[in-house]
Amino acid sequence: MSNAQDAANRGPITVSIMLATVMNSLDTTIANVALPHIQGSVSASQEQITWVLTSYIISAAIMTPLSGWLAGRIGRKRLFLISIAGFTVASMLCGIANSLLEIVGYRLLQGLFGAALIPLSQAILLDINPPEKHGQAMAVWGMGALLGPILGPALGGWLTENLDWRWVFFINLPIGILAFLGVWFFTSPDGKSTARPFDFVGFGALIAFIGAVQMMLDRGPSLDWFDAGEIQIYAIIAAMGLWVFITHTMTATHPFFDRALVRDRNFMTSCIFGFFIGILLFSTMALTPPMMQTLMGYPVLTAGLVSMPRGFGSFAAMFVVGRLIGKIDTRIILFTGLCLNAVALWQMMQFDLSMNSTPFIISGIIQGFGIGMIFVPLSTLAFATVAPHLRAEGSSVYTLIRNLGAAVGISIMQALMIANTQTMHESMAGRVNLSDPAVASAMAGRLDLSTQAGLSALNGEITRQATMVAYIDDFQLMLILTLLCIPMLLLMRQPKRKAPGPVHVEAD
Repeated sequence: MSNAQDAANRGPITVSIMLATVMNSLDTTIANVALPHIQGSVSASQEQITWVLTSYIISAAIMTPLSGWLAGRIGRKRLFLISIAGFTVASMLCGIANSLLEIVGYRLLQGLFGAALIPLSQAILLDINPPEKHGQAMAVWGMGALLGPILGPALGGWLTENLDWRWVFFINLPIGILAFLGVWFFTSPDGKSTARPFDFVGFGALIAFIGAVQMMLDRGPSLDWFDAGEIQIYAIIAAMGLWVFITHTMTATHPFFDRALVRDRNFMTSCIFGFFIGILLFSTMALTPPMMQTLMGYPVLTAGLVSMPRGFGSFAAMFVVGRLIGKIDTRIILFTGLCLNAVALWQMMQFDLSMNSTPFIISGIIQGFGIGMIFVPLSTLAFATVAPHLRAEGSSVYTLIRNLGAAVGISIMQALMIANTQTMHESMAGRVNLSDPAVASAMAGRLDLSTQAGLSALNGEITRQATMVAYIDDFQLMLILTLLCIPMLLLMRQPKRKAPGPVHVEAD
């Protein structure tokens, strides 16, 4: 099938590609609301259950840089079909998993196969549309990518409550099958494969660094950090991997990424910026649904519905940003997005156990709108000064660093929440004197402190209060990180003119 035939089949190809994009984006949020149910089903601890999220993000981050090279080696259509099929099968395996090890392993497979779906879907959409329709094509793609954050929490909550948590993964099966058949029948065959150098040494060193850092963050809380030999080994592997990666990148003929990217101030600043944005976005999305269910007693469906307005905020921001980019300084849009995110996090610091769902909804809409005003402008600034031939490579590096921020952020925030809960519990429990008449008076008619059941209920309430304080501490840290990002805007420069060619935009 020729490119002309691809253009003739633009409609069904677009639908097929968007199904794959929606399937991939759904998995960024749909499992969040089901985490407490998955945790109980596989008998995982609170810090272990976050591996279900971080394993997917890390494997996708590692595989993303290989996508372009693999597309050149085995063909874009073939890679797309393999990715859809692999992601669909891995989703089925996640649904039938019966242990933590199984579901984390299958989530790793999901990330490995799903990594290529986003860049390939963008590339195919750009190819089947004429240049004058590229903006419209990317707008359609962006809406599909945003359907995941919008529909994911509510859909995940409904499936978990009415069927089972396993259906948050089984839902991918019909979508994946339709996407596979559409790409198979309507997309033209691959042309001649092309081989280009790939830095496997640098890539391997980077995998060692990322994997060791993530294992250190995931296992550290339960092993008392550097007092454990396992954590020390991870730290040594991470340090060696980073050293090999840096030295090899500086000296290799064909390094993992072109050294010209390091010299581009906009690109490097945007990558650092994106790392922190990954922390802020994904950490909040990972923390709030379990918080609603475990502390506030929300049913899983209610937690999903309350989380849903965050996606609507991001969706609305895309329309606003689309009209503003090119008319005002992009850094002003970024500054506005950061300020909105700061306002939302400040509101989240005021959360308490007696509130209703309104603060969750309002802060979610504001933060979603703020994040939506950050992603597209940040991508625009990141690639505005990058040479056209480096954009594909730069896109992989940019996505890798942002996803690394997401995985690291989830692990760190979860570890801090658990540690701070324990600290606050000890502090609060130490202040409760059962012989104090004031304590007895306050508990009168509520708890019988003379019984084991009453003491257990009192301990549970202290734990609940301590956990809320720990969540607020996490939100405070994220607010500080947001404010620290603002000075980085001064390091960016607004391009005098738009660089030719399509801009690689990452939407969430």
